[in-house]
Amino acid sequence: NAVNDIGHPTIRATLERLDFNQGLEMHHDADLPARSGIGSSSAFTVGFLNAMMALKGVSSSKEFLAKQAIDIEQNVIQESIGSQDQIAAAYGGLNHITFRIDNSFEVSPVAVSKERIQELQSHLMLVFTGLSRTASEIAKTQIDEIKKHSTELVAMRQMVEYSMEILSSQNSIIEFGKLLHESWVLKRRITSKISNPVIDDIYESACRAGAIGGKLLGAGGGGFLLLFVRPEDQPSIQRELQYLIQVPVKFESTGSQIIVSSES
Repeated sequence: NAVNDIGHPTIRATLERLDFNQGLEMHHDADLPARSGIGSSSAFTVGFLNAMMALKGVSSSKEFLAKQAIDIEQNVIQESIGSQDQIAAAYGGLNHITFRIDNSFEVSPVAVSKERIQELQSHLMLVFTGLSRTASEIAKTQIDEIKKHSTELVAMRQMVEYSMEILSSQNSIIEFGKLLHESWVLKRRITSKISNPVIDDIYESACRAGAIGGKLLGAGGGGFLLLFVRPEDQPSIQRELQYLIQVPVKFESTGSQIIVSSES
């Protein structure tokens, strides 16, 4: 009967933000599980916000959707999460995102050929560890440990520039996979909650079967593991990890969209 009655924090906060008091029926479908490190919560916030703005007759920019979603999740709901997932969901594509101290950001598409993107895509495998977790809980431990691990964070920041150089050059794409491995090793040092024996065993098994690198997506603690594997070695990985759900990977370039809109 009232927005305050709604239990789902994102829906409640978004409707309150938009001062939306009409009758509303909502149906939500997801192909992948929640709490799995692929930004599903932020994708939901961006998509729901986009749909509600369209229902009000307003076409939203990607920047508006990202900023509003970040504000709702971080300041209204007060989740201990970052800002990258909301931007990725709103903008789509392969981007270099610069985050500034004043909380502003800049999104620049990475200038690489379609062939290079396809080459990168063909080397990626996505595996569900079977473990779910709440990202904000893991992220909070990382925030608490940040000052103690500035060396790792600076090194990971430098890897961003190097990864862009690899993608935009004619160098072997395998170097990108090696970089993923290095970043995973560094990330694991930040807090013990990022990984666990189950995840380590999956990753090590994949590497023995031919994976060049990879990393756990999201805050850590569970969810999806992204592996970098030569196409000819992927059948070996599939056999080695046959007890886990494996999901095909394909890049998306458009971000959040209104697919169908009709006036009553």
